[in-house]
Amino acid sequence: METIIKGYKPYSKSVNMLNGKTIYMSREKDEDVLIIAGGDLDFEGNAAEENGVKYIKAPLTHNNACKLREYFPFTAPKPVLSTSRTFGVGDRLGVACPGHLRVFEKYDAIPILAQQSIRELNLTGRTYDDVLDAVTFAVYREGFKRGFGADGDHLKTAEELEYAIKCGYTMITLDCSEHIRNDINAMSEEQVAKEYHEDEALESLYIGKSFDIGEGVTISFEETEFKRTVLIYIKAIEFACSIYDKYIKNNNVDYEISIDETATPTTPLQHFFVANELKRRGVKFTTMAPRFCGEFQKGVDYIGDLGQFEKEFSVHATIARHFGYKISVHSGSDKFSVFPAIGKYTRGMFHVKTAGTNWLEAMKLVAMKDAKLYREIHVFAIEVFEQAKKYYHVTTQLDRIPDIDNLDDSELPNLFSHNDCRQLIHITYGLILNAKNPDGSSRFRDRLYKLWNEHSDEYANLLEQHIGKHLELLYKNWK
Repeated sequence: METIIKGYKPYSKSVNMLNGKTIYMSREKDEDVLIIAGGDLDFEGNAAEENGVKYIKAPLTHNNACKLREYFPFTAPKPVLSTSRTFGVGDRLGVACPGHLRVFEKYDAIPILAQQSIRELNLTGRTYDDVLDAVTFAVYREGFKRGFGADGDHLKTAEELEYAIKCGYTMITLDCSEHIRNDINAMSEEQVAKEYHEDEALESLYIGKSFDIGEGVTISFEETEFKRTVLIYIKAIEFACSIYDKYIKNNNVDYEISIDETATPTTPLQHFFVANELKRRGVKFTTMAPRFCGEFQKGVDYIGDLGQFEKEFSVHATIARHFGYKISVHSGSDKFSVFPAIGKYTRGMFHVKTAGTNWLEAMKLVAMKDAKLYREIHVFAIEVFEQAKKYYHVTTQLDRIPDIDNLDDSELPNLFSHNDCRQLIHITYGLILNAKNPDGSSRFRDRLYKLWNEHSDEYANLLEQHIGKHLELLYKNWK
């Protein structure tokens, strides 16, 4: 029988029994705590007794997150990319997961709830343990038992991979960008021929050959385009192979190959070559992220020719089906105009990543609830915008953003329907969170977290609507 400690009202979905003990989460003042009634189960916290019942009030620490994952496996991540639909929701703040889970109660896509790059960790001052622990507590609190993944996103070095795997991450996204040449596409045929080093074995497999991959799609290699493709991607392929052999092959993790962080799009022929070479060399991977035509800039809709995107994406999807993996769409936040096509041409077999849009919804909440604080942050963001641009490719023009001094407080949330303002706030998140006063105290961070904590349910509502729109459009054309 469940034992509820007076004064610690449970979140209704968090109540579980284990070995005769009741474990649940409760709200105390401005923070959540774990209550273990009937014994401690090795959780760290303060021991007390009520009416003869011993209990522990346990803070949400790393050690207690580890205990939850040990006793309740549904709070631990697992490899999930082999399922039909997966969706990444990078929570940079550690407060978005309850809102995300409301969405995934409605859709059968499996979430990647812990998804962070090393760059994001550095900009937010968090660790992989912090990110995963926040997810574990939210999953337990909300009673979400369908499973979730944890993605060490855009990892570039062996050390970064070791760190993510050590922390229990079940998906590795290998960013191959530093091994992809961006200068080759601009070269003439003569320059390509001069740069290329002869490889008779590889040439015999491709030059003059055509590959029928089904669904009416044939990939053909003529000599110059083959050499150009080899020059661009061969080092990335070798890098992905070496990482697979050393870190992936003997670990139970999903492996994603990211070739999207490049200056020019990945053509279907290049996509086929990379995938074919990885498969031929024995690399098992569950998703690949090409660089699609057009622009997938941060926090705004797709920029480009929708007709061309659909035409090329349909071939990319066919290639993925041919080899037996899923297409991964990076920078998927707010790409509403292309989501119906992605759902359609993948036949509902996709992986889409979002991250910054969750931060934007959090800042929209600030504009709704504390106009003075938002105005301070907006002015600061404009001041540091040029510094932030070194991390992201955006086409933001500050002179197109409405003068905030001419806006009433009630108009501030409307700024988040303005692309240039969205990108301004999107790319400056790290500088905003790390800004300091002259005395070394936090300039914005503490006030922001206080607001998000006080209005957590409203933030969850915003995310439920906004992320829900992503899934609604992805499901639109294939169901």
